[in-house]
Amino acid sequence: QVQLVESGGGLVQPGGSLRLSCAASRFSFDYYTIGWFRQAPGKEREGVSCISSSGGSTHYADSVKGRFTISRDNVKNTVYLQMNSLKPEDTAIYYCATADGIPRIWGDPARYNYWGQGTQVTVSS
Repeated sequence: QVQLVESGGGLVQPGGSLRLSCAASRFSFDYYTIGWFRQAPGKEREGVSCISSSGGSTHYADSVKGRFTISRDNVKNTVYLQMNSLKPEDTAIYYCATADGIPRIWGDPARYNYWGQGTQVTVSS
């Protein structure tokens, strides 16, 4: 069974940084696109970023472009999301998920099949 485990969340002040990790096991990790999503209270889950199986193609939501960077290490079966210049509006539970190839609408959660349990990110002074 596919298993994804997110880590690295926490409480950070505005302007600070965090690096999230998504560790995968029990499947051919380097075959899948990996997406990062987030969901704030009372809001729909939204796509933050995704990375192709080889790492050669990435996508970002406009709200995080220039601040967040996605990367992957297929030897360690891990995808990272480096988050800099964090803002209070980045506060949410962050999830990683798998997809077969990069979906035409990469930020649509329905295009992804396996999900982790999420990690809380809180940006507050």
